[in-house]
Formats: sequence, C-alpha cells, structure tokens
Amino acid sequence: MEDDKIRCEELVRRLNEASEAYYNGREEIMSNYEWDALFDELLALEAKSGYILPDSPTRNTGYEENNGEREAHEFPALSLAKTKLVSELIKWAEDKEVWLSWKLDGLTLVLTYDGGKLTRILTRGNGVTGTNITYLKNAIKGFPLKIKYQGHMVVRGEATISYTDFALINDTIEDDDEKYANPRNLASGTLSLDDAEKVKERRVCFHAFTLVYLDDDVVSWGERMDFLAKEGFTVIDREKTDAEGISDAVERWTKKVESGEMDLPVDGLVICYDDTEYAASGSVTGHHAAKAGYAFKWQDVSALSELLYVEWSCAASTISPVAVFEPVQLEGTTVSRASLCNISEMERLGIGEKCTLEVIKANKIIPKCIAVKEAAGAFTVPLTCPVCGAQTEIRTSQKSKTKTLHCTNPDCSAKHVKKFTRFVSKSGMDIDGLSIQTMLKFMNEGFLKEFQDIYHLSEHAEEIRQMEGFGEKSCENMMKAIEKSRQANPVNFIYALCIPMMGIDAGKKIIADGGFEGFLERLEQKKGFEDIDGIGPEKSGSALLWYENDKNRLSLQALLQEVTIEKTDRKPDAQGKCAGLTFVITGEVSHYKNRDEFKAYVEASGGKVTGSVTSKTNYLVNNDAASASSKNRKAKELGIPIITEEEFLSRFG
Repeated sequence: MEDDKIRCEELVRRLNEASEAYYNGREEIMSNYEWDALFDELLALEAKSGYILPDSPTRNTGYEENNGEREAHEFPALSLAKTKLVSELIKWAEDKEVWLSWKLDGLTLVLTYDGGKLTRILTRGNGVTGTNITYLKNAIKGFPLKIKYQGHMVVRGEATISYTDFALINDTIEDDDEKYANPRNLASGTLSLDDAEKVKERRVCFHAFTLVYLDDDVVSWGERMDFLAKEGFTVIDREKTDAEGISDAVERWTKKVESGEMDLPVDGLVICYDDTEYAASGSVTGHHAAKAGYAFKWQDVSALSELLYVEWSCAASTISPVAVFEPVQLEGTTVSRASLCNISEMERLGIGEKCTLEVIKANKIIPKCIAVKEAAGAFTVPLTCPVCGAQTEIRTSQKSKTKTLHCTNPDCSAKHVKKFTRFVSKSGMDIDGLSIQTMLKFMNEGFLKEFQDIYHLSEHAEEIRQMEGFGEKSCENMMKAIEKSRQANPVNFIYALCIPMMGIDAGKKIIADGGFEGFLERLEQKKGFEDIDGIGPEKSGSALLWYENDKNRLSLQALLQEVTIEKTDRKPDAQGKCAGLTFVITGEVSHYKNRDEFKAYVEASGGKVTGSVTSKTNYLVNNDAASASSKNRKAKELGIPIITEEEFLSRFG
C-alpha cells in the first residue's frame, strides 16, 4: 500500500510537470503516448488504493497559464471523459442521437458576445479561470467580430495551426530554444505573445465545437452548430449518428486521418448528445461533466524495427537526426523514417550504433520512436555539415539544457533558406513546387547550394522521383515551373536577388528609369540609384554594398546565364491605353502569368493598380463577375464597372 502511495505521488508530479510545459507552450518533456500511459497507470492505482491527491490530473482539468490577466469563466470549461474503446462509445450513446466530430489538438478558447459584438476571449486555463486575450481578436481567423444575433452568447472552440503552417514557421526559426515541438505547442506559444501582428502571421484559426449558451431556446446541438455557421464561424466537421452507426462512423473518420488528408492536428474524436438538455443533466466532477461528451483516442499501435542508420538533416542553423530503419507497416502505411529531434533525445532513448526501435504514428500521422531495445555501441555525431561540409559543433540550450548540433559556416545555404523562399516566391521567380521543406531536402542531398542550382535540378530528376513525397507528376510539374521561370520579368528578378531593402516598388522605379541594362550598368559603374525618385541614399548604398560581395556578384552573373530578362518599356506611357485610370484586380487571372504581371502591364500603360475598391476606382477586374465577394459588392454599391480579363484586353490590351 505504501509503495502505491509513493508511485501515485511520483506520477502526479511527473504528469503535472509535463502539463505545465504543455499548456504554456514550452518544450514538451514527454510525448502524448507517454502521458496517456502514465495517466492510465495513475487512474488504476487510485482506484486500487483509494489514495487521491488534491492536485491529481485525474481530478483537475487543464493547467493555469503563466501569463496574462486571469478571469473566471462564466461556465466551467471541463474536460471530457476519454476512452480508447469504440464499445464504450456505443454504450455511452444509449438510444440517443449523437454527433461525431474531431478532437482538435490546439488551445481551447471561450468567446463571449453581447449586443452583436465580441466582448471577451478567454483561454481555457484550468477550466475555472482563463487568461483574457481579447486583444488578439483581429489576429485569429475563424470567428466574426460582429454577429446578427443581439443576445448573450458563449461559444467554445479550438484554436489550431495547420501542419503545413507549423512546418513553414518552424523551418524559419533559427534559435533552437524558440522552436516548437508540434502544432499544438506552437498554437499555445503563439497565443501567449503580446504582438498581435506576429500572431496574425502564424495563421491561427478558431474552430467552434460547441455553443455553450444562447438566450434563445435551441435544444438541438446540430441546430446550434448550424446557427454558428450562419453567423460566420468556422465550425468543426460533424456527422450525426447513433449507437448502431458509431462503429462505422469512427472507422470512416479514422481513415481520413490515416490517409493524410487532414492538415489540422487532431488527437482523437468526440461524440456528444444532440439533446443538449439531456447532456446538461449529468453529474459533474472537478474534472468532467458525465454527459457533456465522450472523447475517443486511438490506440497507439507500435512496431519493432532494426535501425539501419541515423541521417543528419540540416535546416536553418540546426542539424537534426532522423532514424532510418527497416520498413514496417503502421496504421495502414509503410514507415521507414522517424525524427529523433536532437542529441538529448537520442541519449534519453538510448540510441546505439545498432539497436531495435519501437515506433508509433503519433495521432496516426507522425512517425515517432518511443523506445529502444537491445542497443549496442554508441551513436556518432557528424563532424561536418551534410550541406556545406563545414565543421559542426554541439550547443547546449541555456533554458532547456537540450543538446543540439549546428553548422559553424555562416554562409551555409541551409541557413539562408529564407532567401531561396523569396527567390521562388510569386513576387520573385514564381516557381511552384519548391516549398521550404522541399528545398531543405534538396540542400541536404547536395542538389542546391546557390540560386542557379535550381535551373539544374533536372539533372537530379530520377533521384527526386524516388524521394518520399515525390512522384512522376509532382516532379514533372516542378520542372515545368522551373523552365517557365527562365523568362523573367526584370522587376521580379531584382526582387528575387534578395538585395537588402530592394523590394518590388524599388525594382519598378529602377526599371522605369533605365531598364534592366541600366540597373546592371549602375551596379558595375558604382553609380548607385539615389538620383531615382523614391530610392534614396540608404537603399542605393545597400544595393552597391550587396554587389561588392564577390559571392553575390558571381551569383547574379551565373543566373543571367540561366534566364532571359524580358524587355520592358522604361517609363510608364503617359499616352498609354490605361493612362489616368485606376484599376483593382482580384481573383484568378489566365492571360497574364499572375496578378503582378497584370499590374506591371497596367502601370507600364500609364495606369494605376490599388488593392481596395473606392470612389476613385475606375474598373474592378474580376473573371468571376457574378461573385458575391466584398470587392464585387463594393463596386456595385459605388456603380463601378466590373469587367473580366477578356473585356480588359479588348479595351486596354
């Protein structure tokens, strides 16, 4: 009995420490898999011994955040009871109609509306009190600031960051102490920031999952969710079913996750009663309300495999280890790779030169190594960077004491992946298919070191087709996009060069003044650009300093061997067909390569392009003239003609 008490105390301490890190957006100290296993062990021990500590996570919900003003919830935000057995869901459903929806893995927020306006946003916190983050109301997508309903209303939902956005954001964070373990960790850390603009950049999206309170008498949960959707909320996906249909529904929804079509992080499913009055009639503990809903978490299926080798992959300033092992079947797919995160995690797991790995797919998506068996020998840390060959060094984080590997070369191309991202962007060379992750893969394979190497990727086409995530079609599309970009607009080309302080507007002014030849001549002869209206000495000096660098100059010369710069008129034509007219261009375009090229034509023809429709707008160009978009509505209100691209070309082309 005494041993059970000691173990309970240890489990409560470890679980609460992990929850504190988890809920405050810091580096996670244990995986969900480990947390669930320890939580289940604690539940069993408490039932056996009757020894339950006041701060046990089985009796408490959430965890208090460390930042911000604390406020009481109007309605407690309790946890749901959880199960890994479909049979338990069927039993819980009884003879009632129920709804199945996702259990999103983000940060729960509670929104309050009064008189048709959003008045408060609270984080879930410990379920009784939360942090007021109303100041972020313009930075989070997925809910309206104003609604038609004028009564008192409380909505609960999950703020998430997609896997795509998570990967993009993490790849551009150079400081390892600032990187995030997963999208949930990133969402939590993001919503603790004071800078609303920074939060907006991270594309946090709110998904309403329940209407907690409404002055009006709407009993059906399904009708409540439909009501929220009509008011402009992003509402969680849902399906109506019953005890007989739950098993099939769970199987269908699980396959959506296993197939990889879900970009939002989910860690299970939820069922709730359609009859909200019945749902509110259940008993309530400090942890959950018995009838409020039932969460289903997938059983983690593990497999054993022999480690073949550790691959070290460079991204930004960090070189991260990836376990490559004998392929195994997990959750319906073949898995042969899993991130090992960093040197500290390798040491914690006990990775050896040879060993057997136990692997799962966390939340049925991300391969993860959870244990090591029969390890022999010690793993080796590479002495040179896999991208540039420079010396590496191990650094220990001051905050988390985590050991990570780094390249010491400040010019390593993997450290400058942001520049490659700008080069291939729509405002640059407009090359589809080259995401940050793809370019980092190519850098680690040795395919990419300089911008000009992009135009030689066809030499590695066969190898690329064999890489994970690629195939014949995607490789072919990428190669076509690269070839198409060989015809370059001079303004976009200047932007793509990543000259500090030289954006699209500066490029337009330079090209309008002397064309691309004039741009090269000014660099070669060190004339600068400060005599051009709107450039000034600071931007001019920045461009000259950039060109003095041998690496930049040679890169420009090499690129000019790969691309053809399109000829353009030097100055806007004051007598051109668009002279004196202001246009707004919206939606997809087909005759021009993109909207930037369309805009360049209008400006070269003496016209002006703005981003919003006002009384000064002469024409709105939209190929979907019947669209109910805000720009179309505004144009109709002001009596401004809406024309298609075809009509534009017939009048002004």
